[in-house]
This record gives sequence, structure tokens and C-alpha cells, in this order.
Amino acid sequence: MSLAPAALIRETFPVGPLGCNCTIVGDPLTKKALVIDPGGDHQLILDRLEVLGLQVVSIIHTHAHLDHFLASGEMKKATGASLHLHQDDQFLWDNLEMQCKRFGVPYTPVPAPDQWLQDDEALACGCGVALHTPGHTPGSMSFWFPHDKLLIAGDTLFRRGIGRTDLWGGDYQKIERSIRQRLYSLDDDAVVVTGHGPETRIGDEKRENPFIRG
Repeated sequence: MSLAPAALIRETFPVGPLGCNCTIVGDPLTKKALVIDPGGDHQLILDRLEVLGLQVVSIIHTHAHLDHFLASGEMKKATGASLHLHQDDQFLWDNLEMQCKRFGVPYTPVPAPDQWLQDDEALACGCGVALHTPGHTPGSMSFWFPHDKLLIAGDTLFRRGIGRTDLWGGDYQKIERSIRQRLYSLDDDAVVVTGHGPETRIGDEKRENPFIRG
């Protein structure tokens, strides 16, 4: 008789100047963890990891707009964890200073990513998979944790909204395809952690999202 895997440890909270949702996902058995989108307030993230008793092994990013990786350098320095990004967003990562000037946010340099995320790549801790969901940016990723029916959608899908496509590299046709073909194909009762604001569920968005219906 096989036992069902224990539920993941998961905590989501807003960080940084633009209120990006940062998520910690941890394996309850190994105590290894992912940090997703550390957009600021690195000490707050480190404090939460300590309270949860977790050790970061990977820092992964849904995309490379400034508010999703401002604290990535400090997190890497403090934990030694590797930085992961889809290569199609390298041009945004490399232009962090320009982005900060555009939005009036103080600039702190961040080291280059250690590894490029791939579509359908298994994530560290063996608990999830990376999905390439371009549109908001060329390299936008979502992270799917099937056993927990949990989706980290970044700025691709919001509660009754979708990511804007008028910034660098945005493409409405691509975000529509990503949502329809990749995200709306997941479990209707899956919880969606958005890049900003409240959580939602896949089924609710398929029925009620005014921009893209399922």
C-alpha cells in the first residue's frame, strides 16, 4: 500500500515596493525549499524560512520584471541557493537598473542567473514542474505542484484579470494561448497564487474571468 505524499509547506506574502507575492514552498520531509519571486524584503523572507524550519535550495522566478527579483541577490548571498530564470527573460534581468529608473525604485545589482528554466522541467525538491507561459514577458513561467493542486502563476493570470502585455516583450496572443492551453487545462479546483493580489481557482477564472473565458 502506497501512502499519499504529505502536503507541501506553503506560505505566500507580499514583498517589495510593488507588493509582489513571494511564495515559499517546502518539502515537509526533507525540509528543502523553493523561494519563488523574492521581489524585496529579503530579511522578511529569511525570517519566515527560519520560522518554518526550511532550507532554500533554489530561488526561482516567474519572470524578470524588477518587482519579482529585487531581493534575489541578497537571498543568494545569505543562503547560497541558485537563481533560476527562463532565458527568454535574460534581457529584462540584465536591464534591472533601467527598470528601476523607469519605476523610481532604488537599484541594487543582482548577479546573473545560475541556471535557465526549461518548459516541463522538474523543480528542486521533486514536488513540482515549470511551465513556460509566455505573454506577459517572453520568458514568463508558471509553477505547477500537482499533488497539492497548487499553481504559482506570476503575472500571467490574476483573479478576474490577466497580465498586462504593454511592457517590454509583452504579447497578448501569447498570453491568451498560455492561459487557454496551459493553465486552463489544469484542475478546476487548483488554487492559483497570482503575482499580486488575492488567490483564485482555475475553475472560477474559466467561468468568470472577463478577459479570457475557458
